Amino acid sequence: MNVDAQLQAVAANVKKRRNELRISQMQVAQMLKITQNAYSKIEMAKTKMSVERLYEIADILKIPASDLMTVNVMTMHPTKKAS
Repeated sequence: MNVDAQLQAVAANVKKRRNELRISQMQVAQMLKITQNAYSKIEMAKTKMSVERLYEIADILKIPASDLMTVNVMTMHPTKKAS
């Protein structure tokens, strides 16, 4: 898997977890001390995030950073249905 695909998978996991917690992008952005637009780019995988930023986001989302880095078939192909 290439770096761009991994970044997209992590971004999808971040977005999924944020939605599970019913936290807005604006709320996460405020906790990170960045703009909502900058945070949106993280979730769209348009901005590469540092390891430090990944851990900050994981902390906010109350999930281990390793869980956000986990790539699965549903993350890579969200239109496919689970078997």
